[in-house]
Amino acid sequence: MSQLRVEKVQEFIKQEMSKIILTELKDPRIGFVTVTNVEATGDLRHAKVFVSLMGSDEQKADTWAGLHKALGFMRAEIGKRIRIRCTPELSLHLDESLKYSAHIQELLLKIKQQEESAK
Repeated sequence: MSQLRVEKVQEFIKQEMSKIILTELKDPRIGFVTVTNVEATGDLRHAKVFVSLMGSDEQKADTWAGLHKALGFMRAEIGKRIRIRCTPELSLHLDESLKYSAHIQELLLKIKQQEESAK
């Protein structure tokens, strides 16, 4: 399948998943969630949805459980909104890139402070 088409479908899934989580999921366990990326296979049968969760560890665990519980509903909604032959099987993955970038930023600030104090 065309790589351009796969990329368009990935972006559409990302946008629609964000809308679904924000407006249509009524589970009180689901807190602050950001859909950061979607990776679909070339045949569009499977899609990995990367999400970033905010809050305490307990809130993250509750949100993660709520998202997994609603995965079937989200797949059905994506199927209604996308006009393709087969709706991709969705799997959720935790995106740690924001946490990693914050850690790198913190390390860079420490190095800068050490250089300034050494002068």
